[in-house]
Amino acid sequence: MVDDKPSLPDSSHVRTLDAGALRALAHPIRVQIYDILSQYGPQTASSLAEMTGESSGSTSYHLRALAKHDLIREVEGRGTARERWWERPVGGVSFPNPEAARTPAGRAASQVVMSEFLGRRHSQLMRFVGTSLDDELDAWAQHSLIATSSLRLTADQLAEVSKRVQAVIDELVDEYRVRDEDVPDDARTVSLRADVFPLPLEGN
Repeated sequence: MVDDKPSLPDSSHVRTLDAGALRALAHPIRVQIYDILSQYGPQTASSLAEMTGESSGSTSYHLRALAKHDLIREVEGRGTARERWWERPVGGVSFPNPEAARTPAGRAASQVVMSEFLGRRHSQLMRFVGTSLDDELDAWAQHSLIATSSLRLTADQLAEVSKRVQAVIDELVDEYRVRDEDVPDDARTVSLRADVFPLPLEGN
């Protein structure tokens, strides 16, 4: 699974997190901070405290832990000694790591990260569903897409479908990615998500 690429200059680089980075990220608050930086761009410990409900001391601690493993970095030329700005590096991130999966600790860390990440995405989706019906004329609701389909595929066909879906997503991300200063005033952060996975054999 590869997570979102931040809205920064084009890059096709995808980093596979090693065991140390996975363990550093395997904390609910850190996943939340990491995801906020992915979705909303650079933040300070204070702004992250407001968005997460944590204290600025807590967010500062978690930011340092993430930075230690190059999961995030300080924004060059922005901020002061008292107010530092942090950002996600350019490029996607792959959470599954075959080497990390060989150890119980690595598997546990991967599961925590993916569960927290997907749980946050699901909560955002359900929040949208719960509020989009309030105004049926809302353009954002009208132009959003929530769709699901079922196919019968071999493992090789599944690999091909996943590859083609990812290519479409990469094309759209590259086409609509702009620098912060060029973002239109009426733009909002939009989650572009695709789930392609086999269902249980027993149909449960």
